[in-house]
Amino acid sequence: MSVKTIHIVSHDVPYPLDYGGVIDIFCTLQSLHAAGVEIILHCFEYGRGQQEVLQQYCKEVHYYPRKEGHKGFCFNLPYIVSSRSNPALLDRLAEDDYPILLEGIHCSFLLQDHRFDHRKILLRLFNVESCYYKHLYKHERSLVKKAYYYNESRALEKYETEIAKRVTILTLSDKDTHTYRERFGAKDVHTLPVFIPHQAYVPAEGMGAFCLYHGNLSVAENEKAASWLLEEVFNKLKLPFVVAGKNPSAHLQRVAHLCCHTCLIADPQERQLNDLIQKAQINILPSFNETGVKLKLLNALFNGRHCIVNDAAIEGTPLGPLCHVAETPAAMQRIVMQLYHMPFAEEEIRLRRKILESCFNNEENAQKLIAYLH
Repeated sequence: MSVKTIHIVSHDVPYPLDYGGVIDIFCTLQSLHAAGVEIILHCFEYGRGQQEVLQQYCKEVHYYPRKEGHKGFCFNLPYIVSSRSNPALLDRLAEDDYPILLEGIHCSFLLQDHRFDHRKILLRLFNVESCYYKHLYKHERSLVKKAYYYNESRALEKYETEIAKRVTILTLSDKDTHTYRERFGAKDVHTLPVFIPHQAYVPAEGMGAFCLYHGNLSVAENEKAASWLLEEVFNKLKLPFVVAGKNPSAHLQRVAHLCCHTCLIADPQERQLNDLIQKAQINILPSFNETGVKLKLLNALFNGRHCIVNDAAIEGTPLGPLCHVAETPAAMQRIVMQLYHMPFAEEEIRLRRKILESCFNNEENAQKLIAYLH
């Protein structure tokens, strides 16, 4: 039986494309639509608004409010799950027997409803969320947020153990697949690479003029990475360094402008950010979270020149051969000095094209996803 129509439940409105999770979902919509699949999309809307562009790829689009604050709490479920419980959504999904793709563990409340016990359901994970929230806890400065992240991490670990054996799971990396299989006892878990907006590798020509870190700076982990680079790497390395991203804190803006060779660009538009990535000589993207796949790194690899990361940024991915790896400030400083005046070589371009275009092919990965939906 071929898959003609499916439901997709998204944890957020997947447009505009301003952070990793929604980029993957939007590109999944595009790719399935191009493959001839009719999509009934269900989105939780809590600030991003209804987006007409989604109608181009979906047969129907439905929006549901998220229960925010104390209304979303439940003693038996993680907040990211219980705050997305919605009877209207469950009733609408129960009206037919089309397969259901859940984008994020956030959307998995329906697994509590026995009407869906025998339904074809795929759960696509962005991360091992209990690990992700544990990292948020470690890097957060606010005591209130630390307490929330700690409790959510514990609730998620229990929840992930409970649902791992009940549904087919798709992860973004081999590491996350291994974690779900070994720690949570999942029997039906597979790796399916992230869907991306870049479908042709376009190497940046010539030499760049600065080093760049980019990311959603309202996320504590990303703020810590940017601060670490500013305070530990570029405090002594007198080369131009730019930090760019959404919602930077006043503290980070202050640190970024302490030196005359460093600066911060707040809330760049998509075109401006891509322009920065293409003009940088080095994209530097260390991570303090080992789960999932970093879409900002993929963006830099598709559109930029040299990339420097740490092990956590590439663990469980095929991207290691395309990056220079350093763990300490001193090691990172040495590699920056080596690469800053070094042209991006033809040999590196060929290797990057080979790996990126074979692993992150939206058309091929859409067919794999359709096969799992059978």
